[in-house]
Amino acid sequence: MAAGQAASRPVALRFGTVVTGLGQSVRDGVIVVDGEFIKTVGSGDRAVPAGATVIDLRAYTAIPGLIDAHTHMTYYWDPDSGTRPLSQPRRQPAMTVELSAANALRTLKTGVTTVRDLGASGGTDYMLRDQIAAGFRVNADGSKTPLVGPRMFVAGQGISGGREGAPAIDAIPGLVDQRVKAGSDWIKAYGSRGSFQSVETTQTLTYEQMKAIVDAAHKAGKPVAIHSYGASGVKDAVRAGADSVEHGIEIDAETLAMMKKQGTVWVPTVDHNRYYVDSREQYGWAPEVVPPLQDYIQKNFESMRDAFKAGVTMAMGSDAVFSGFGQNTGELRWFVKAGMTPAQALQTATTIPAKLLGHEKDLGAIGAGFYADIVAVDGDPLKDINVVLDKVRWVMKGGVVVVPLTTGRKP
Repeated sequence: MAAGQAASRPVALRFGTVVTGLGQSVRDGVIVVDGEFIKTVGSGDRAVPAGATVIDLRAYTAIPGLIDAHTHMTYYWDPDSGTRPLSQPRRQPAMTVELSAANALRTLKTGVTTVRDLGASGGTDYMLRDQIAAGFRVNADGSKTPLVGPRMFVAGQGISGGREGAPAIDAIPGLVDQRVKAGSDWIKAYGSRGSFQSVETTQTLTYEQMKAIVDAAHKAGKPVAIHSYGASGVKDAVRAGADSVEHGIEIDAETLAMMKKQGTVWVPTVDHNRYYVDSREQYGWAPEVVPPLQDYIQKNFESMRDAFKAGVTMAMGSDAVFSGFGQNTGELRWFVKAGMTPAQALQTATTIPAKLLGHEKDLGAIGAGFYADIVAVDGDPLKDINVVLDKVRWVMKGGVVVVPLTTGRKP
């Protein structure tokens, strides 16, 4: 079946092993796909229905389509443009969305078939989400251009404390309502400074303001993600009832215990600052930005290790921007370094974020009734997490092959 081609009859995908994400590994696995969804998972010749189209991928291991819990898909930059990522000319939203299709494709090639996108301006994330869901964008002349990308859950413009000052408590319900009406799946709040080369941890939203955001969002049926680079903002975000907290260092035992008790999902994003260190010259940053970033990485990682020991639920988030797309799964290495087994690390990109998104019954696993989001990797991901990062060979999203076989090796 060619990339982008929908199946007209059931498809039987044959793998050497199927890692279901539900605690099972099926040898000589057969995944039967009917339309967008998985119909059955079995083993051997008898699991192949009569008349099915067979795709032989027995040289590979199947894993569930991965979920990146923190991206910024509409942050596009062309390295050949002669510009820096943060000093590009302004674009119209429609042009931003059109160019961001490249970010979407690079993300799919990492095996990520779903993202939670946490912050964009001009409604660009809503447009990109909806165009990917439709499978095309409409051009100015009325023609349609096919568009493939990860399934998106978006937040629109984040609510910020910023340098202009935090919003008044009584204004917060209105700010949340604006985002809900605009089409946000999540509400994003910036509880501290810290972004790009800056690792400033100054808290910019009080506990009371965070609580007002969470209360208004939950009343509207929307979950909340709160950004905080520092320990105090993380604690207040957890106290306020945030569904997830992004970033953070020097998180104390009390906060970690509260996270575990409340089921708060922490998205550490250690690898995104590694990306900034490695990409310093692209951004035109002076060498002096590197030591503070490296110090933050170490503290961020230490908190990740402490959180794992404390039993905190964590999810993989890349915080991918600009040239970071295509590196979406780098956080998995940090999870293993922090003490997780490869299987536990894989859960941070499958079942855990699926539950965070409210889709634990149709995303993040390979089983009957789940979306046919399936990734073929070369090797055993339960023994070596690098297989997931470096050896993605084929990707299906919603029953459609979106990344065809990318190796000359014969199955």
